[in-house]
Amino acid sequence: MENIKQYIQDNKERFLSELFEFIRIPSISSIAAHKDDMVKTAEWLKNKLLEAGVDKAEVMKTDGNPVAYAEKIIDPCLPTVLVYGHYDVMPVDPIELWKSPPFEPEVRDEKIWARGADDDKGQGFMHVKAFEFMVKTNSLPCNVKFMFEGEEEVGSPSLGKFCEQNKEMLEADVILVSDTGMIAPDIPSITTGLRGLAYWEVEVTGPNRDLHSGLFGGAVANPINVLAKMIAGMTDENGRITIPKFYDDVIEVSQEERTLMAKAPFNEENYKKAIDVKALWGEKGFTTSERTGIRPSFDLCGIWGGYTGEGAKTVLPSKAFAKISTRLVPNQNHEKIAVLFKEYFESIAPEYVKVNVKVLHGGQGYVCPIDFTAYKAAEKAIEKTFGKKPVPVRSGGSIPIISTFEQILGIKSLLMGFGLESDAIHSPNENYPLYNFYKGIETIPYFYKYFAEMNKHDCGCCGCK
Repeated sequence: MENIKQYIQDNKERFLSELFEFIRIPSISSIAAHKDDMVKTAEWLKNKLLEAGVDKAEVMKTDGNPVAYAEKIIDPCLPTVLVYGHYDVMPVDPIELWKSPPFEPEVRDEKIWARGADDDKGQGFMHVKAFEFMVKTNSLPCNVKFMFEGEEEVGSPSLGKFCEQNKEMLEADVILVSDTGMIAPDIPSITTGLRGLAYWEVEVTGPNRDLHSGLFGGAVANPINVLAKMIAGMTDENGRITIPKFYDDVIEVSQEERTLMAKAPFNEENYKKAIDVKALWGEKGFTTSERTGIRPSFDLCGIWGGYTGEGAKTVLPSKAFAKISTRLVPNQNHEKIAVLFKEYFESIAPEYVKVNVKVLHGGQGYVCPIDFTAYKAAEKAIEKTFGKKPVPVRSGGSIPIISTFEQILGIKSLLMGFGLESDAIHSPNENYPLYNFYKGIETIPYFYKYFAEMNKHDCGCCGCK
């Protein structure tokens, strides 16, 4: 492993060129017009994995977008790592805020700027290149499987069934994921928890058509006004969510654990400056890190209705719409929360409007114990390459499929991400520092080395006992 730095140095321009090819395919899973791009991206990954040295690779059908699967089995008595990533990306709107075209990656200020640069093409591709190094230098210490899906950004609706149908093929000792971040370039961390997610679209209907706001305003309820008032009441003055029974399954984290969490470096002034706000807001009685790590949240993700074009149009709209999400802590069941919200939202609707609530997707939270062998291997690998021990952190984000993996496959996942908060994933001007991209490639082979050393199999199939 010691020659990994030289390998990166010798191949860094090629790595970047290949990543740019990957990024240029606009694999937006939420837009039907990009269906062909999803297949094209999966095929591209299959070919790159074959070039990197897998024994076999294929594009496998699902009920939705295909999965790119590959594997290299060097010895059945050795442990197996299943690498998970996703090749789909978020939409790019609002396009006018991008400083460069989102699917024409470029390097500025030592960063890669493009949609998917971090989430998750940049981070996923690190694993392909780290694997390539281990194969070409004959240093791969265990078996490896790859599974790249194309629906993570829409909740992975097809992957659970795919896993059910391919349990034997996907057998592994750990699932290795780089779809999370670090505290800072000089403060490495490992994500030990993810929040769950429930997501809805709501429709509020008033009159049977758009009306003249002068002739009808003041006599007929405006659905946008009603929707805004309903949403405003979903949280109270202390930042608590008002849905009845919402907190019933929330496990209160002990003061001891909160004290340990508080040791993770956090500069509130820098945090506010980075997002250009004067003050922070959230649930009373909790710090900013706790609000995003161990507490649930409620957010309006989009709202529309009426006339939004140029100039004025005095209209009282017939309908108003919103997309709403909650982030959930691990013990909360997203299906239960989905029902609670629907029932409550419908119950508070006044009689002068009709409400329709549609559940879009959701997922459970996840916790990875720090005494997990894979965590220890990652901790040792990061300390080797970064020169300091990583801090365990709980992320405010959600990767719904991670809990599904544990439920269906019975395998724990290790979340060893290299992104930064400043990477602006899901936003215009997404980026990924070159330092983090190359550092990830450097670190991953050490994870394999230490994980293999810590996981000697006693299978008895070939005299290994």
